[in-house]
Amino acid sequence: MSGPFVLPVRDIVRRPGEMREHQFTVTLTDQWGEGIVAYEPGSEVDLDVRLESVHEGILVSGTADAEYSGVCGRCLTDITRPVEVEFQELFAYPGEEETDFEVQDDHVDLETLVRDAAVLSLPFQPVCQPDCPGLDPRTGERLTVSTGTEQAAPIDPRWSALQQITDQDGTAESRAAEKEES
Repeated sequence: MSGPFVLPVRDIVRRPGEMREHQFTVTLTDQWGEGIVAYEPGSEVDLDVRLESVHEGILVSGTADAEYSGVCGRCLTDITRPVEVEFQELFAYPGEEETDFEVQDDHVDLETLVRDAAVLSLPFQPVCQPDCPGLDPRTGERLTVSTGTEQAAPIDPRWSALQQITDQDGTAESRAAEKEES
């Protein structure tokens, strides 16, 4: 059994109370995640893992640090964000319990455990900033970038009569300002 996520546990198997710690980095060969953000191939996952021998198997707990990349769900700007996830799972001894994770050939394979925790931590609606205004519905341009022209919000037709009053007030004010200048 080999692979970048496989750790040997021969020295702590069936020795309750024994513990080992491992810190290592894995470079992803495949993309993790299928949404508008994902962990790209070639990105690195830093792992800090604790292996503890218990009566039922090996208890694996730790953290994974990585960076996801993709686009903002509102304005389509490219984003890259760090993420830290925690994981914990019991790898049972073969034949002991019905479980998805087992100690195999005195090794534990953390890939499925880490991948599931990391992918589940990806945001469903990622944004470049918490108050991202998104795209202009008319022009399709990003509203985070100033185009130099201020766009007026569409006016509800029920309030259009009031708009005429404010337009008249604005016109009267500009005429008064012109008179004062001359």
